[in-house]
Amino acid sequence: MTGLLVAASFALPLVLAAAALWPTMRDRLLGLLPLAPLAALAAAIFAPGGSLVLTPDPLRLTLALDTPGAMLLGSSALLWCAAGSYAANYLAVSSRRTAFAVWWLLTMAGSLGLCLVADMTSFYLFFTVASLAAYGLVAHEATPAAQRAGLVYMALALLGEAFLLLAFVVMAIGVPGGGNPSIAQAVAGIATSPLRDAILVLLVLGFGLKMGLVPLHVWMPLAHPVAPMPASAVLSGIVVKAGVVGLIRFLPFGAPLGGWCEALIVLGLFTAFYGLAIGLAQPRPKVVLAYSTVSQMGVVAAIAGAGLASGSEATPVLAAFYALHHMLVKGALFLGVGVTTAGGPPARPAFAVMAVLALALAGLPFTSGALAKYAVKDLFGEGIAALAVTLSATGSTLLMLHFLRRLSRLSAPDARTRPPPGLLLPFLATAAASFLVAGLLLPSTGTAYAAVFAPEALWTASWPMLLGAALAFALRRSALRIPDIPEGDLIVLAARLMPAVRRLVDAVEHTDETLRRWPVAGTLLLLLLLGLGAAMQLSAGFHPSGG
Repeated sequence: MTGLLVAASFALPLVLAAAALWPTMRDRLLGLLPLAPLAALAAAIFAPGGSLVLTPDPLRLTLALDTPGAMLLGSSALLWCAAGSYAANYLAVSSRRTAFAVWWLLTMAGSLGLCLVADMTSFYLFFTVASLAAYGLVAHEATPAAQRAGLVYMALALLGEAFLLLAFVVMAIGVPGGGNPSIAQAVAGIATSPLRDAILVLLVLGFGLKMGLVPLHVWMPLAHPVAPMPASAVLSGIVVKAGVVGLIRFLPFGAPLGGWCEALIVLGLFTAFYGLAIGLAQPRPKVVLAYSTVSQMGVVAAIAGAGLASGSEATPVLAAFYALHHMLVKGALFLGVGVTTAGGPPARPAFAVMAVLALALAGLPFTSGALAKYAVKDLFGEGIAALAVTLSATGSTLLMLHFLRRLSRLSAPDARTRPPPGLLLPFLATAAASFLVAGLLLPSTGTAYAAVFAPEALWTASWPMLLGAALAFALRRSALRIPDIPEGDLIVLAARLMPAVRRLVDAVEHTDETLRRWPVAGTLLLLLLLGLGAAMQLSAGFHPSGG
């Protein structure tokens, strides 16, 4: 029974997507979005440890729900439910609502399936479905900006899948018996494989691209601002977590990997601070949230690297718990942007909820952020990495205060309007879930409530935020002007440099063509011979003294 419930987690969204083939179902499909994740939510609650083999060898489809998978499956289902209800109201009058619903359901099926599959072929299948179907959410508005963002997203998604396909093929070759190996079998051979470094490079590239690790992050700040508000919530909250699931499943925790542990920590921390720095230069709240996601995914990558370095087999659970916190908080923040701009002045209770959620990303005491940061702190020990992670909370505070200031400048066209209940209730439900779910699941990480709420722990969580608030105040009072950095930063810079690069290439080619002409080449050769002859004469006439 538990196995069937696990299978229904992704089967129900697929069935609903197929229902769009019947004309009578198309207009109803948008309203069914909140129901599609209910099987997954039930599986996360009632079927942890459940497993099912749907097809026999050699191409078997194996499902298994372990603790990290149950954490991510349940939190994903909650956000899919709330965002689906939000979307049903947000896009009720859209002419493309049926197409949106189909892309939504396919993305949901892929992302939920990733939390469940235990064999390599099925993982790649669901990863591909989640990645490619999300294109429909990014490009839904069909504006030039949305089409550009969709093109960048699709190009990078295909590149990431190519990296993963190559990695999976190399991993599968080393597994005895052939066929479709389980993920556990394939991962067990990575540490001793003669192609270990190549496999790890490909895995980090493939999963890091989906997570938005620098410099593979450029799709994220382009995609989130142009997508509809509920789509932004699931893109930032859930779709990027496909990369987190990949790291949890495919990194060989507990096996010696040499310098790879430190490399992943450095990459993660660099991404964390890079996202913070570029986010401070953004004027639009949704773009600021996108760069915040880049930064937070860098922290998750650093957690994975620290887990590899320490050899802790609890790392998958800890990384999943941190990702769960970010998923619900960031999903609520994106939904909240739509609520706070839908009616009334920004200084309403919804804005106060947004402020608490935003500061939760920095580790505000008594929020899910404080729980998540405390749960993973032992992985980093007491060295430089631990200090950097602590200071990333200072940067997050600075960035989130910038976000709140930008959000406060937005208001509805008519200040007398109030946000519709169809938008307000899903936002509040997701915000509440970010507190309750993390609190209920904290014991799964091996962390005691008493330790998190001890005075020392509260101070440890508070002082980086106080430092961030002081820096924000000093920045506002100073005459320092933050430079304008366009959304997409590196890809925009590359596009702007392209004409100069083309001119340089043309100049080099022109020079090469000129030098290849015989008259010029002959003149240069003659000058070279004359110079050589003069040098020889000078050398012959020079007699050093002595001897």
